[in-house]
Amino acid sequence: MKKNKIILTGGGSAGHVTPNIAMVPQLKKIGFEISYIGSKNGIEKGLIEKEGIKYYGISSGKLRRYFDLKNFSDPFRVIKGIGDALKILKKEKPQVVFSKGGFVVVPVVIAAKILGIPVVAHESDITPGLANKIATPFCNKICVTFPEAKKWFKDDKVIVTGTPIREEIFLGDAKVGKQICKFKDDKPVILIMGGSLGAKNVNDKIRELLPRISGKYNVVHLCGKGNIDNNFQKYKGYIQFEYVSDELKDIFKLADIIISRAGANSIFEFLSLNKPNILIPLSKSQSRGDQILNAQSFEKNGFSIVLDDDNLSSENIFEALEKLERDRDKYIDNMIKSKLKNGLDNVIKVILENSK
Repeated sequence: MKKNKIILTGGGSAGHVTPNIAMVPQLKKIGFEISYIGSKNGIEKGLIEKEGIKYYGISSGKLRRYFDLKNFSDPFRVIKGIGDALKILKKEKPQVVFSKGGFVVVPVVIAAKILGIPVVAHESDITPGLANKIATPFCNKICVTFPEAKKWFKDDKVIVTGTPIREEIFLGDAKVGKQICKFKDDKPVILIMGGSLGAKNVNDKIRELLPRISGKYNVVHLCGKGNIDNNFQKYKGYIQFEYVSDELKDIFKLADIIISRAGANSIFEFLSLNKPNILIPLSKSQSRGDQILNAQSFEKNGFSIVLDDDNLSSENIFEALEKLERDRDKYIDNMIKSKLKNGLDNVIKVILENSK
């Protein structure tokens, strides 16, 4: 019997890879043989190979909204990438391509269109990234995480699905999390997440706040590579990690409150776990503003309290913590009632409907 094949693509950041990885167990269960197309040396290569999935690296150029001399050479890398992708797709003969975003997807979806292979894409944020904007005409369906994102795409292509969530985050054990963090008592736990590189502004303000909160809360601080500060080890119940991987599910289970940036994948994990949270989205000076819109949507739906990164202070974090504690049940109830939590089944359904 002929085995169904799917090509996953996406890269440039972990956010363009994590939802792909989240779908792998379900795709395998359905019977898909999975291969992956990414850039030759991007972050996605190591993440995908760790999953034991066949990986193809292709040439890809970065597409920029601003002037850069590389804007003259990168289109040729995209053209070469289309040639690379055509060879891979002709060899693998997939029934469908699933595109998660990042510049590497552009040559892949163009090659798929040339060969008549259906493409399903996914956009995590409310506003599409440049790569997804360019890729859209070559896609059959666009899955979006937020209802507000529909306006950026043609009605006949767009479907609100939510985002795929990793199965393992639901399997955490609070007791194991407590052991990992070496907490000796049962005070409420705050988890601070600033991304793999950390968030200096958030790190600094949290540390300013420690004298006021360390007696009331245990604090787990994921502060990013190279950002551990041993001067704060004196605070009992404060533990720092550069980052965590397999342990995160247990720390999630342990956490009572999460303070975080507002990347779409992360905040939908908080929503799926019904974790009250304070979001501090990247400011427009540091991003295209996608995290701000993500956070505003969560605030509007009563899932989160949102603070402005440009005006962040230890005082307004403290006030937000007090409000979250007062209204904790209301935030949890709003999250429980949400219909857009784990979008895994929704996205898989669209893939199956568009497989040739």
